[in-house]
Amino acid sequence: MEEFFQEIERYHALSEACKNEFASLLKTRFISKNNFLLRAGEIPVSYAFVSKGLFSYYFTSENGDIVIKKFFAEKSLIASTSALIENRPGHFSICALEDSTVLTYNDQQYRSLMHKYPELAFFHIAYLEKNWVVKKEHLEISLKYETAAARYQKFHQEYQQIESRLKLHQIASYLGITPTQLSRIRKTM
Repeated sequence: MEEFFQEIERYHALSEACKNEFASLLKTRFISKNNFLLRAGEIPVSYAFVSKGLFSYYFTSENGDIVIKKFFAEKSLIASTSALIENRPGHFSICALEDSTVLTYNDQQYRSLMHKYPELAFFHIAYLEKNWVVKKEHLEISLKYETAAARYQKFHQEYQQIESRLKLHQIASYLGITPTQLSRIRKTM
């Protein structure tokens, strides 16, 4: 739990009273490899913090291809954010790529706590700005205008600590290319 609050406080400091109440919302959940934290079509009700393990955040295209939007490793917060905000079924699945442990907290209880402790709302805003606005913008530009080789180089820089834990087809899916294309790119680097 200490690791959870260290990560939160990278964005904004929390009072001890806030941390104590927030801690009371946290529930530990174990998710086995290839099992889901959330499936597409479900209405999400909570956020999760990855204590141990690795997840993919993906959607399935009309022709059945898995399109990975993001990977979440240790010290990451995961949610189907837009579906959570709009209280609607999500388009994305969140699947454990390894045996994983997460701390979950209910969205409604969390929102009540944000009203009581403004510092928690400041954390929430700072986290969303950095991880769902700034990073998303860079990714959208990269996918539209950069070559597959340039996208792989950026992937390698951002995810180098987990790249060895991923399969070739998972990385290729994230990059929007085939595993064969990725193999060729790796050979030239």
